[in-house]
Amino acid sequence: MINLLTTKLETYKNYISGSWVESVDNKTFQSVNPSNKEDIVGTFQASTEQDVIQAIDAASEAFPAWAQTPPSKRAAILNKAAAILEQRVEQLAEELTREEGKVMSAAKQEVLRSAETLRYYAIEGQSFTGETFPNDDPNMRVTTEREPLGVISVITPWNFPLSIPSRKIAPALITGNTVVFKPSSDTPLIAFRLVEALHEAGIPKGVINFVTGSSSDIGDILVKHPAIRGVTFTGSTSAGEHIHKNTSFITRTQMELGGKNPLIVMDDADVDLAVNLTVNGGFHLTGQACTGTSRVIVMKEVKEQFVQKLVEKTSDLKIGDGFDDNVIIGPLANEKQLINVLKYIGIGKEEGATLEYGGQQLTYGKYENGYYIEPAIFTNVKPEMRIAKEEIFGPVVAVIEVESYEEALLIANDVEYGLSASIVTNNLKLAHQFTKDVQAGTVKVNRTTTGNLMNAPFGGVKRSSTSTFRESGRVGLEFFTQIKTVYIGY
Repeated sequence: MINLLTTKLETYKNYISGSWVESVDNKTFQSVNPSNKEDIVGTFQASTEQDVIQAIDAASEAFPAWAQTPPSKRAAILNKAAAILEQRVEQLAEELTREEGKVMSAAKQEVLRSAETLRYYAIEGQSFTGETFPNDDPNMRVTTEREPLGVISVITPWNFPLSIPSRKIAPALITGNTVVFKPSSDTPLIAFRLVEALHEAGIPKGVINFVTGSSSDIGDILVKHPAIRGVTFTGSTSAGEHIHKNTSFITRTQMELGGKNPLIVMDDADVDLAVNLTVNGGFHLTGQACTGTSRVIVMKEVKEQFVQKLVEKTSDLKIGDGFDDNVIIGPLANEKQLINVLKYIGIGKEEGATLEYGGQQLTYGKYENGYYIEPAIFTNVKPEMRIAKEEIFGPVVAVIEVESYEEALLIANDVEYGLSASIVTNNLKLAHQFTKDVQAGTVKVNRTTTGNLMNAPFGGVKRSSTSTFRESGRVGLEFFTQIKTVYIGY
């Protein structure tokens, strides 16, 4: 485990055209441990538009050669980078826990999944190709070819700061694109480690470029620059809409945005299962997942039993530093998150919902220097309340009582988001009907709203996504390629 007393404060650089470089104006910022805000994780470059332009120029220059590089050679680099991540899993998991706050077990899983993602696309990318079309001319062959777009901007959040970049960067690189990567300023170190692994794996200069800094300073140039041919972004809906409005009409966008994900508990449900799914989906990762369970829509017949068991289960969850093996709930990622979650807890009370459990900021003893909060359970929530409509992105669950499947479905769909949804029931017919009725890009039965397979498509509908190109799985390669149709007569 990292010894915070002896860890030397390092300054980490940008990565442009195969070299580690400082920002042109030498300004920096610091990344802070959310479990202990007095612990500085590292110092990073506060990049300017000039830095980003240099990165884009490097990516543009590298693109023609990389696009012509044999897929097997691109795959070999991804596989080697994956091996590096696996070899350093303990170090990287510790750094991820220190920087983002998630518990060590989840951090290790994220590192290993990221390595697996690199390997997955190394394989899939080598068989991702065009089609041959039958036609009436015996002396003509008609085919399609898939070509890379060019320079891709990859802009990622802090909640899965290694796995989300991996599932964007890997398909971009294997299909022959070059990348300019800007991570969240809350988690730049683990993003640096991903680029470092690709560098050590022998990726040619300019193929991937890495810049850190504030989105307010460098966000617009990352999407407006005329050389950018694609922008893949995960984050808030408001930020995604801003990016979408500022890109050129010839620049593709791939947006994975917010969610207000419902879990419906039917009267025939296994209540213990429903409670476990709520806790795992709503409170693990400190509720900081776009697919997190934020609304539980419960049939009147089982609501009292469900709430009682939910409070009991939640009260047993240990809160603390992610390095403690017994901890389930770590800190919120930053002060802004803490303020926002506390604001919504206050709104819930003002709106007349009952704070059934938790919701208090923890400031005593070991919690004194961290962004800690108790998970909150609200009951007597009405569908029109803000805590039932707006994304909170924290460990807050709103319990809504209903009397029928039809009422539950109406409430589940009556939000602007449509990312993930789940139902708990033993009625196979009803479960099948729910998968058709609910407005969500990911639908589950008797499973948490969180989590998705690496080899299955992921994305939302309504304001949870641009609903154009999905991430993950084989279809995750489509965003990064364009189709050319070829007619050959002979």
